[in-house]
This record gives sequence, C-alpha cells and structure tokens, in this order.
Amino acid sequence: MLRTTVGCVGVEERDEEQEDEGEEDLRDGGVPFFVNRGGLPVDEETWEQMWRHVARIHPNGEAIGKRIRGASDLPKIPTLSVPTYQPTTSIPQRLEAIQKYIRDLQYNHTGTQFFEIKKSRPLTALMDIAKEMIRESLPIKCLEAVILGIYLSNSMPGVERFPLSFKTQFSGNHFCHIVLGVHSGGRFGALGISRREDLMFKPLEFRTLADLVQEFEGAYRGYWHTLRKVKIGQYVSHDPHSVEQIDWKHSIIDVDKLTKEELRRELERHTRDMRLKIGKAAPPSPTKDRKSSMGSPLRNPGSPMRRNSRIERRPSGEKKVLDPKPPPDMNGYQIRV
Repeated sequence: MLRTTVGCVGVEERDEEQEDEGEEDLRDGGVPFFVNRGGLPVDEETWEQMWRHVARIHPNGEAIGKRIRGASDLPKIPTLSVPTYQPTTSIPQRLEAIQKYIRDLQYNHTGTQFFEIKKSRPLTALMDIAKEMIRESLPIKCLEAVILGIYLSNSMPGVERFPLSFKTQFSGNHFCHIVLGVHSGGRFGALGISRREDLMFKPLEFRTLADLVQEFEGAYRGYWHTLRKVKIGQYVSHDPHSVEQIDWKHSIIDVDKLTKEELRRELERHTRDMRLKIGKAAPPSPTKDRKSSMGSPLRNPGSPMRRNSRIERRPSGEKKVLDPKPPPDMNGYQIRV
C-alpha cells in the first residue's frame, strides 16, 4: 500500500509528464518519501514504515521516533474549523482565511504523505479527498494544499483558480513545487504550503501573472535556486461535482531560454487563453442515475479521458498542436518530492 516516490533530482525531459506531480524540497534534496495508499486510519504496516523512514531521514535518527512514540503526555490535537465568512467579508480577507487554515494544518515533515492525490482523477473525486483532509486535520504537502485550496474557494465565483508549478535547479539538482494561483478583481495571488514562508501564500496584489511569477523567482533566488520552468494550468471549475479533469499544465515555459520580455509575453498569452476559457460552458455533471452507473470515482481506475483542451497546451514560444496522449497509467502514478 506504499510506494516510494522520488523528487525531481536528476529527472530529465523523459520524465516531463510526471516531474511536476510532487513536492517542493529545498532541504532534503531528493530523499524519497512514501505515499499512504491504504487510506485512513493508517494501517500497522504503513505506520511502522513511516517511523522507519523518519529514522533514516531525521538528523537524530531513531532517537526522535523513540522519544515521540514513548511519550505518554502528548497533547490531543484538535480538529480545525474551516473558515466561515460574513457576507461583507472581502475576497482578499477570505483568501487570507483559507491560507491561515492551510498553514494551521502544518507542513508534513514525516516523509509519508497521508493522502494520495492522483492528478488524472476527475474534480469531484479530488474534492472528496479535500473533505477527508478536513475531517482528519493532518499535516499536508504542497499538492494536497492545492486540492484543499480549490475546495475551500469553490464558493467564491469571483475568484478564478489555476495550478502554478515551478521547477528549479540548485547545485546540479532539480526541485519541484506547486501552488494554487488565484485571480480576482484584476489582481493575481497564490495559496499553498511550503517549508519556506515566501514560497506559498501571495496576497491578491499582483497586477499581472508575470509579476506573480517574478515574485516567486525572486524568492527562489534567495535560496540560490535558479528557476528553470514554469507550468501553468487552466482555470478550475467551481462545480465540486464536475467530472472534468484539472488542466495542470496548459502552458510549459522554459524560463532559462527566454528573456524577461519574452517571458512576460508568454505569460500574457497564457492569461488571455485562461480568460477565453471562462466563457466556454463546462460539460454537465452526471445525473444521479449516471453517477450510480459510473460507480465511485475514488475506486474506479478508469477515470474519464483527458479533455481536448489538453491538446492545446503549447511549450513556450511554440504554437503547434501536439498529438493527444493516451490516458495515464494509473498504476504507475507517482507524486514527486
């Protein structure tokens, strides 16, 4: 029920399809982590595997695990309450409340991701996982924070949400991170979680998408990381019952191959693409009869085919149409550090 998942360290272009499906890591640098595939409550095998992994990756080794597991006076961790708002609460204040909730869950340092996130699942299935995250109130990693941010902002129709992924390089190794970009009232911002304070939340104050990306690039420079790629998805539906799949990387931009002005033009092009998609009606959610015939999206390995808009994705500067790819192999899915 566990599968080791390695980060972007040493990943070349042949892993392009999977390299962003993972986890920002500025300290461990590619140390594998596990994904809990057995659900909750955690079974005994997964539990013991997690503590063995902690002993391997923690500076204090087995001592830290023994000290925690042997303690009899550990406080009971309360279940956090999701944000609630008054009708007069502004959009920036609501986003800050969502970010506070995500932050209060805390970053997961155990080396075992508690919730399995498969990007190929329909949106309705990912929203079910978000509900489970809320019930359990466990620490999360960055991809889990994106799913949670989508769920908590579904009731805010004036806010558009989109995946925003980064690939950086430091000391010859590559690292990946993902946040949830937000756009409202002509301004951009971001929600998410990270080990680093300046690599997650960004207030809704950036005039363009380029300004937001440059803000993250400046934060990465502070950790001696060079931004290599930016991957931007399309706006995510506000319908929690939608059977659409999230378009995780409609545009793939090779930052190191572009000048600042070329990068800005590419990001402006993607912004126009996202705005055009808003007016297009999404496919209707299935009726109750169709839902019963489809079965549970969490248990059915045959999730819907990728949308045609995936074919429209273009690497930076190129406008040719790519051949559609077959559905991903669900069994080979990995979330990366």
